[in-house]
Amino acid sequence: MIVSVFAMLPTAAPIASHRFAALLHVVHVAAALLSSVRHAALFVTSVLAVYLLQPATPIAHLDFWLPSASLLLVVVVWCATQPLRLEAMRETLVTAGLIAGLVLGIGALGITTQLCCVVTRMPPPNILVVAAAVAGGVLTCILVVIVFAGHPARTTWLVFALIALLVAVKLNWPISGADAPQAETASPAPPPTFATIQWLGFSYIAFRLIHALRERALGKLPVMSLREFMTYVVFFPAIIAGPIDRVERFLKDLRAPFIFNMSDLVEGGRRLLIGVFKKFVIADALAIIALNDALAVQTQPGLWAWVLLYAYAFRIFFDFSGYTDMAIGLGRLFGIKLPENFNRPYLKPNLTQFWNSWHMTLAQWFRTYYFNPLTRALRMRNIAPPLIIFVTQTTTMLLIGLWHGLTWNFALWGVWHALGLFMHSRWSEFARARFGAQDASKLQWVTHLGGVVLTFHFVAFGWVWFALSNVETSLTFFRRLFGMP
Repeated sequence: MIVSVFAMLPTAAPIASHRFAALLHVVHVAAALLSSVRHAALFVTSVLAVYLLQPATPIAHLDFWLPSASLLLVVVVWCATQPLRLEAMRETLVTAGLIAGLVLGIGALGITTQLCCVVTRMPPPNILVVAAAVAGGVLTCILVVIVFAGHPARTTWLVFALIALLVAVKLNWPISGADAPQAETASPAPPPTFATIQWLGFSYIAFRLIHALRERALGKLPVMSLREFMTYVVFFPAIIAGPIDRVERFLKDLRAPFIFNMSDLVEGGRRLLIGVFKKFVIADALAIIALNDALAVQTQPGLWAWVLLYAYAFRIFFDFSGYTDMAIGLGRLFGIKLPENFNRPYLKPNLTQFWNSWHMTLAQWFRTYYFNPLTRALRMRNIAPPLIIFVTQTTTMLLIGLWHGLTWNFALWGVWHALGLFMHSRWSEFARARFGAQDASKLQWVTHLGGVVLTFHFVAFGWVWFALSNVETSLTFFRRLFGMP
């Protein structure tokens, strides 16, 4: 009996091998199918999220046109930066048709109020939606075929167009109040109010598009499909508050076979819960006593003013880092490992390290596309290094400040940090020349704690400019911090 069993082994081995190969093939097919479904789900969800998350606007139908404009910009930039590939034409047409179908479908929800669940208000008339979709397609074809075809350098104009749109979004525009009910009396109309355009996530969308355009100009942009590029730009976990991922890193995760495993589920769920706790428990609780315009003018000089300041400093950290944790957690659940955006910034011993650990992807974006090119350009003109450092740091931080809003307070917040960074760079040069590397390392353990305390308070004082709406209120609050009426 034993001899007969061993005699069958040579015959059974090839059968087992074929069955194992067949099983592997099934696993690969299932993984590919799961990855395809995952990609399609991320694409559709991200496109819909552009509409779902768009806040209500006082101008009729603007909360439909702004998300639609976001999608059109993504399509235009993709067409302007990607080579024409005939073998991928079918996939491109299917993706373009799906985008148009989703936009038209959302517009069709205006037929009945019961179905209007995607946009916050009634969409515009269907005929306008169809006309806009056709006009967008024609505009894209004109730009690609006539303007950009054979002229990659012309895509630089898209960068300036995106910057101009960013500026327009940050400006205060007059709101006429056309949506308000019309009075039948002859009473004079109220004066117009001013507000910024509430364009969901446009800053982060513009940064990703400019990143793609600059990488294309440098010859480093990878070839990708329209579906991949659209998913990257409007990826729903990161559309509101970042982080700003690099396209090649995002594509690596998006194209990797999606294998649902417990570690991603646990880690993604953990980061998501941490983010929810930070944002909706800690940050929202601190918001009650955090610095704002109303509390700044009501508080008395002394201890309570410091409580308002500390509360705001920790509130903005837990609020922003909480959003980042939620984005990273959601991405991890879908196999996308978004980059970290915070690394214990309030525990850093100097301002340079603070900015290397606070909103890291934004700082890296400005470093790559503004600070470093400007530094190289100034060095070619034989300008003194301290002056180069001062100019590049000041203009970079000023731009970061104005990116938050075109106000004097945001500008002063940027200049505040620029001066701090410049003073730290000058002190570092002096310390290295005066003490030497060995002596500096001996003093490090003594100065570290003092550096943490000093840096935290410098940043906290900067938040006064950031939290309040005008210079006068900010100066009044500074006086109250130090006991002056």
